[in-house]
Amino acid sequence: MEIKYDSNGLVPAIIQDAITKNVLMLGYMNEEAYLKTKDTKQVTFFSRSKQRLWTKGEESGNFLNLVDIKNDCDNDTLLVQVNPVGPTCHKGTDNCWGEENVSKYGFFSTLEDVISERVANKDTAKSYVASLFSKGINKVAQKVGEEAVETVIEAMDNNDELFLYESADLFFHYLMLLQAKGFTLKDIEVELKGRHK
Repeated sequence: MEIKYDSNGLVPAIIQDAITKNVLMLGYMNEEAYLKTKDTKQVTFFSRSKQRLWTKGEESGNFLNLVDIKNDCDNDTLLVQVNPVGPTCHKGTDNCWGEENVSKYGFFSTLEDVISERVANKDTAKSYVASLFSKGINKVAQKVGEEAVETVIEAMDNNDELFLYESADLFFHYLMLLQAKGFTLKDIEVELKGRHK
């Protein structure tokens, strides 16, 4: 792999969790650090403050186990995908921005948050979600069943627009049912990962 090191012999290395895809930190590698990382499968940087090689976790035990290294289009920035052991930041947080390293599901995570907020708010006059939740879990489950039937009916028709519309309704109501049972998409992910061979 061709790497364009800067005038100090360094290249920025963006560290990303291979599973959650969250960015954990930014470090710098020289050629020796890069080669050691490839050889040992534990991410090693060149410390600009200490002016030496530094393997993440050498003191804390919070290693970054290498999964893959990719070069960007200009060959001057590395994307290093890892399986982290423990927190990444020296301050004890999961990443250097103080955020939790949890799986995110894009807009689906936003929907989960909206559902939680509306259930907590309990304004049944203004919120469909709050109104449905106030009727109990049986009504939420019944609604998922209704949306599932409508999705199946549209799947057997040729109208893709209606199929997608009903699929979105089904998924939205399923997210509500998950929360009504005290679960989230993360729980479904864990279950599916457990089945994956």
